[in-house]
Amino acid sequence: MWWELWWNRTLEHTRGHLVEIMNSQNILISNLTFQNSPFWTIHPVYSSNVVIKDMTILAPLDAPNTDGIDPDSSTNVCIEDCYIESGDDLVAVKSGWDHYGISMARPSLNITIRRISGTTPTCSGVGIGSEMSGGISNVTIEDLHVWDSAAGVRIKTDVGRGGYVSNISISNIFMERVKVPIRFSRGSNDHPDDGWDSKAVPTIKGIFMSNIYSINSTKAPVLEGMEGAAFEDICMRNVTTLGLRPNLKWHCEFISGFADGVVPAPCLEMQNNSSSLCL
Repeated sequence: MWWELWWNRTLEHTRGHLVEIMNSQNILISNLTFQNSPFWTIHPVYSSNVVIKDMTILAPLDAPNTDGIDPDSSTNVCIEDCYIESGDDLVAVKSGWDHYGISMARPSLNITIRRISGTTPTCSGVGIGSEMSGGISNVTIEDLHVWDSAAGVRIKTDVGRGGYVSNISISNIFMERVKVPIRFSRGSNDHPDDGWDSKAVPTIKGIFMSNIYSINSTKAPVLEGMEGAAFEDICMRNVTTLGLRPNLKWHCEFISGFADGVVPAPCLEMQNNSSSLCL
């Protein structure tokens, strides 16, 4: 009923999360199957010392906003060994929305996401943002297997978000039939109300990616920063995207970084910087 009301624009209230843990510490969620959430499935917010492991999360693939696990303004979070099918991101790290997230200033810190597998036809295996206004730092993403999805790994932000994303490590990612294997995107044009600040732009710096393998993708990586808020210090090593048509090239704007062992050859913005970024 939730999704029918949503698509018909007759829903008078927001949809609920299936499980929301708020202002809490020392949380373990494990060995369960969660199915058909109306909205985000597991949402720890303003919490710390959270472990979510050995979970199966299932939602219809056309059900909107049914993210699997969304750590939000939380610290010391470990998400591991989960299988997820959803109509949105399998895992998305968040930290508040526009001016509300900026004023709360509760970052997401020390997040580990590993051994996650699943599919989402509209979104990404692991996403950062787009609500990241309180800041996101020290995130490790490893051993991810994604198939038949819109994106593999994605960083999403927008004008009005403010905040920062820094020190992100992404490694050992295997993708099959993922449309865009790596995507940094802007301009979601999604704000809670009219109070957002058009001068609040995010800072994105220190993204380290290695050992990423994608087969049968339909688009090359898309890396889009913002004018006046370029994505900086992007490092890529051993990134292979197979199955692209020869005329498909990387698309890059307002980013800078270094690439080594990347096939096909990345955009010029990723070729003209020192390898010391990757140390």
